[in-house]
Amino acid sequence: MRGMDKYSSDYYRMTGKKYKPGLKSFIQRHLSHNLQFAYYYRKYKERSNIFYRLMLYRLSRKYGLEISPEAQIGEGMYLGHPYNITVGEGVIIGSNVNLHKGCTIGRTNRGNMGSPVIGNCVFIGINATVVGNIRIGNDVLIAPNSFVNIDVPDHSVVIGNPAVVHSKENATGNYVCYLV
Repeated sequence: MRGMDKYSSDYYRMTGKKYKPGLKSFIQRHLSHNLQFAYYYRKYKERSNIFYRLMLYRLSRKYGLEISPEAQIGEGMYLGHPYNITVGEGVIIGSNVNLHKGCTIGRTNRGNMGSPVIGNCVFIGINATVVGNIRIGNDVLIAPNSFVNIDVPDHSVVIGNPAVVHSKENATGNYVCYLV
Protein backbone atom coordinates (compact mmCIF):
# COMPACT_ATOMS: atom_id res chain seq x y z
CA MET A 1 0.00 0.00 0.00
CA ARG A 2 3.06 2.30 -0.27
CA GLY A 3 2.78 5.36 -2.46
CA MET A 4 -0.71 6.40 -1.32
CA ASP A 5 -1.49 9.72 0.33
CA LYS A 6 -2.25 9.79 4.05
CA TYR A 7 -6.03 9.96 3.64
CA SER A 8 -6.00 6.96 1.30
CA SER A 9 -4.03 5.01 3.89
CA ASP A 10 -6.48 6.08 6.63
CA TYR A 11 -9.38 4.99 4.41
CA TYR A 12 -7.74 1.63 3.80
CA ARG A 13 -7.11 1.09 7.52
CA MET A 14 -10.71 1.95 8.45
CA THR A 15 -12.49 0.08 5.65
CA GLY A 16 -10.07 -2.58 4.41
CA LYS A 17 -10.64 -1.32 0.86
CA LYS A 18 -8.47 0.67 -1.50
CA TYR A 19 -9.58 4.29 -1.84
CA LYS A 20 -10.98 5.14 -5.27
CA PRO A 21 -12.01 8.78 -5.75
CA GLY A 22 -15.55 9.11 -7.02
CA LEU A 23 -19.18 9.41 -6.04
CA LYS A 24 -19.29 6.16 -4.03
CA SER A 25 -16.31 7.08 -1.83
CA PHE A 26 -17.63 10.67 -1.49
CA ILE A 27 -20.96 9.37 -0.16
CA GLN A 28 -19.28 6.83 2.12
CA ARG A 29 -16.94 9.51 3.48
CA HIS A 30 -19.83 11.81 4.34
CA LEU A 31 -21.93 9.06 5.93
CA SER A 32 -19.11 7.81 8.13
CA HIS A 33 -17.91 10.45 10.56
CA ASN A 34 -14.54 8.79 11.20
CA LEU A 35 -13.74 8.91 7.47
CA GLN A 36 -15.10 12.43 7.23
CA PHE A 37 -12.96 13.66 10.12
CA ALA A 38 -9.85 11.92 8.75
CA TYR A 39 -10.44 13.50 5.34
CA TYR A 40 -10.71 17.06 6.65
CA TYR A 41 -7.87 16.53 9.13
CA ARG A 42 -5.53 15.39 6.33
CA LYS A 43 -6.69 18.16 3.99
CA TYR A 44 -6.06 20.79 6.66
CA LYS A 45 -2.58 19.38 7.38
CA GLU A 46 -1.87 19.42 3.65
CA ARG A 47 -3.20 22.90 2.78
CA SER A 48 -3.80 24.79 6.06
CA ASN A 49 -6.98 26.22 4.52
CA ILE A 50 -9.57 28.06 6.65
CA PHE A 51 -12.40 25.99 5.12
CA TYR A 52 -10.80 22.73 6.30
CA ARG A 53 -10.09 24.27 9.71
CA LEU A 54 -13.77 25.25 10.08
CA MET A 55 -14.90 21.76 9.03
CA LEU A 56 -12.56 20.23 11.62
CA TYR A 57 -13.97 22.56 14.26
CA ARG A 58 -17.54 21.61 13.33
CA LEU A 59 -16.80 17.88 13.38
CA SER A 60 -14.87 18.22 16.65
CA ARG A 61 -17.87 19.77 18.34
CA LYS A 62 -20.33 17.33 16.82
CA TYR A 63 -18.46 14.08 17.62
CA GLY A 64 -16.01 15.05 20.34
CA LEU A 65 -13.03 14.27 18.11
CA GLU A 66 -10.56 16.78 19.47
CA ILE A 67 -7.47 15.91 17.50
CA SER A 68 -5.21 18.93 17.36
CA PRO A 69 -4.09 19.98 13.88
CA GLU A 70 -0.72 20.64 15.53
CA ALA A 71 -0.33 16.94 16.42
CA GLN A 72 1.77 14.86 14.02
CA ILE A 73 0.03 11.66 12.96
CA GLY A 74 1.57 9.17 10.54
CA GLU A 75 -0.22 7.37 7.75
CA GLY A 76 -2.83 4.77 8.49
CA MET A 77 -4.70 6.45 11.35
CA TYR A 78 -7.62 4.28 12.51
CA LEU A 79 -10.44 5.88 14.49
CA GLY A 80 -12.44 3.07 16.06
CA HIS A 81 -15.78 3.89 17.72
CA PRO A 82 -14.79 7.51 17.09
CA TYR A 83 -16.35 9.63 19.79
CA ASN A 84 -14.61 11.69 22.46
CA ILE A 85 -11.05 11.05 21.27
CA THR A 86 -8.56 13.68 22.39
CA VAL A 87 -5.06 14.17 20.97
CA GLY A 88 -3.28 17.29 22.14
CA GLU A 89 -0.87 19.52 20.30
CA GLY A 90 2.75 18.42 20.37
CA VAL A 91 1.83 14.73 20.32
CA ILE A 92 3.70 12.64 17.75
CA ILE A 93 2.02 9.44 16.56
CA GLY A 94 3.54 6.93 14.14
CA SER A 95 1.92 4.88 11.38
CA ASN A 96 -0.81 2.25 11.76
CA VAL A 97 -2.11 3.48 15.10
CA ASN A 98 -5.62 2.64 16.37
CA LEU A 99 -7.36 5.25 18.53
CA HIS A 100 -10.57 4.17 20.23
CA LYS A 101 -13.50 5.86 21.96
CA GLY A 102 -12.62 8.04 24.91
CA CYS A 103 -8.85 7.75 24.62
CA THR A 104 -6.83 10.77 25.66
CA ILE A 105 -3.29 11.50 24.52
CA GLY A 106 -1.70 14.70 25.72
CA ARG A 107 0.83 16.69 27.57
CA THR A 108 1.26 17.20 31.26
CA ASN A 109 2.25 20.53 32.72
CA ARG A 110 3.85 19.18 35.88
CA GLY A 111 5.94 16.20 36.78
CA ASN A 112 6.95 14.55 33.52
CA MET A 113 6.23 17.71 31.47
CA GLY A 114 5.74 17.33 27.75
CA SER A 115 3.84 15.29 25.17
CA PRO A 116 4.04 11.59 24.24
CA VAL A 117 5.80 10.15 21.22
CA ILE A 118 3.99 7.02 20.03
CA GLY A 119 5.57 4.46 17.70
CA ASN A 120 4.15 2.40 14.84
CA CYS A 121 1.52 -0.36 15.09
CA VAL A 122 0.06 0.78 18.40
CA PHE A 123 -3.44 -0.01 19.69
CA ILE A 124 -4.86 2.45 22.23
CA GLY A 125 -7.99 1.03 23.80
CA ILE A 126 -11.25 2.56 24.94
CA ASN A 127 -10.84 5.24 27.66
CA ALA A 128 -7.06 4.74 27.84
CA THR A 129 -4.98 7.77 28.83
CA VAL A 130 -1.42 8.37 27.62
CA VAL A 131 0.21 11.51 29.05
CA GLY A 132 3.57 13.11 29.67
CA ASN A 133 6.95 13.31 28.03
CA ILE A 134 7.10 9.57 27.36
CA ARG A 135 7.89 7.21 24.51
CA ILE A 136 5.61 4.36 23.49
CA GLY A 137 7.47 1.80 21.36
CA ASN A 138 6.38 -0.07 18.25
CA ASP A 139 3.93 -3.00 18.43
CA VAL A 140 2.34 -1.92 21.72
CA LEU A 141 -1.19 -2.68 22.91
CA ILE A 142 -2.55 -0.31 25.55
CA ALA A 143 -5.55 -1.99 27.14
CA PRO A 144 -8.85 -0.18 27.74
CA ASN A 145 -8.99 2.04 30.85
CA SER A 146 -5.19 2.06 31.28
CA PHE A 147 -3.31 5.11 32.51
CA VAL A 148 0.15 5.35 30.94
CA ASN A 149 2.67 7.95 32.10
CA ILE A 150 5.81 5.81 31.76
CA ASP A 151 7.97 4.78 28.82
CA VAL A 152 6.86 1.54 27.17
CA PRO A 153 9.32 -0.63 25.20
CA ASP A 154 8.59 -2.27 21.84
CA HIS A 155 6.47 -5.45 21.78
CA SER A 156 4.52 -4.84 24.97
CA VAL A 157 1.04 -4.98 26.43
CA VAL A 158 0.14 -2.27 28.95
CA ILE A 159 -2.63 -2.91 31.46
CA GLY A 160 -4.13 -0.97 34.35
CA ASN A 161 -3.77 2.08 36.52
CA PRO A 162 -0.95 2.38 37.39
CA ALA A 163 0.34 0.94 34.13
CA VAL A 164 1.87 -2.52 34.24
CA VAL A 165 3.97 -3.45 31.21
CA HIS A 166 4.11 -7.04 29.98
CA SER A 167 6.52 -8.06 27.24
CA LYS A 168 4.84 -9.89 24.33
CA GLU A 169 5.98 -10.53 20.77
CA ASN A 170 3.39 -9.53 18.18
CA ALA A 171 1.38 -7.72 20.85
CA THR A 172 -0.96 -6.09 18.35
CA GLY A 173 -1.26 -9.17 16.10
CA ASN A 174 -5.04 -9.34 15.62
CA TYR A 175 -5.77 -5.81 16.84
CA VAL A 176 -3.98 -3.64 14.28
CA CYS A 177 -5.07 -4.83 10.82
CA TYR A 178 -4.76 -3.61 7.21
CA LEU A 179 -1.27 -2.24 7.68
CA VAL A 180 0.05 0.40 5.28
